[in-house]
Amino acid sequence: MIELNSYFKPLNPGIYAAKERWGTSQIGRLIDSHTTDHFPDVKFAEIAIFNVPEYEGSKNKLASQDCKIRASFYKLHQEKSPRMVDLGTMQLMPTRKESFKMIQDVCEALLHDGVIPIVVGGGNDVNYAVYKAYATLEKYITLTSVDKSFDIGLEDDKLASYSHLGKMISHKPSHLFHYVNLGYQSYFVSNMATEMLKGMNFDVIRLGDLKASFQEVEPVMRNTDFLSFDISAIQFAYAEANVYSSPNGLNGEEACKIMRYAGLSDKISAVGLFEYNQELDVNNQTAQLLAQMIWYFVDGYKMRKQELNPNLKNCIKYTVAFEDGKNEIIFYKSQSSGRWWMGVPFKKEGKKQLQNYFVACSYRDYEVANQGEVPERWLKTYNKFI
Repeated sequence: MIELNSYFKPLNPGIYAAKERWGTSQIGRLIDSHTTDHFPDVKFAEIAIFNVPEYEGSKNKLASQDCKIRASFYKLHQEKSPRMVDLGTMQLMPTRKESFKMIQDVCEALLHDGVIPIVVGGGNDVNYAVYKAYATLEKYITLTSVDKSFDIGLEDDKLASYSHLGKMISHKPSHLFHYVNLGYQSYFVSNMATEMLKGMNFDVIRLGDLKASFQEVEPVMRNTDFLSFDISAIQFAYAEANVYSSPNGLNGEEACKIMRYAGLSDKISAVGLFEYNQELDVNNQTAQLLAQMIWYFVDGYKMRKQELNPNLKNCIKYTVAFEDGKNEIIFYKSQSSGRWWMGVPFKKEGKKQLQNYFVACSYRDYEVANQGEVPERWLKTYNKFI
């Protein structure tokens, strides 16, 4: 592993000065933090938190490098906490290219060792550095972005908060297996962009549809590798510390629910919270909400079921045959957790028989199939293999 301590600045001593006065269940007492005379032992960590004050591609900025979210997070109580480390604040390099390479290297090292990085940004384009860490590891990923817009930009745009998704899509070789947008607001995106993403077999879920069927977030998270959360997707009333904030969006409770679903997902291996502008966080309300969102992720993580794919010996199998008599979809329901999957057949190189790619789904997908329709989730996955 690279020498991580050279990449980070220690915490402000004022944050952990009260450590001895904290209760035994408060996160500040439990987390292994980067101080002036100690660097966390990442080797045994499950989750690594760090903040990246990189805002060159965004209108937001960080007033100081002492991120307010950290102080709010440390005060929260967490029983039976997983092994967490706080690496501190990333030291930026003289050029933006060098800084992004450093973010990539850190995430690559953590992912390689099975440690989940929680990256607190920074502009939303920091996503690109995390994505490149996966690409370097030759891992094809599903990126789920909670965002009020798509951030595609134009082909000639530089890397910025408004264009990072376009850079990921055009990155060669591509390691973006699937992309999901949760919570876009129609008046912030063009029909052309929406149809383009749908035409690429990506999923874009409008804010109203998300709120109407919120339980459908659960299978989305089980199919996700990297969750990116732009806090501009949250209503201004709940998260004012963002120049891109809007009157409409998710409320605080919904944001926390998404993070808990993410924590429960056995597949998610990286999380990013972006576009926090603490200059605008007058009452620390946004910092408190983001701290609670991280808390909900950690709380979900503690309850992971080790069900990345269905344990076929512990599943009830349902076969739905279609009227043509030629096609069928096989569903699997875990008897221990109640979770659902669909099998999507695909031809694997070097194999004569079709293999099954398991897609996390919901009972609603099973109902749709029983009505004689192919679930959209199944169809989009199948289209990626043909």
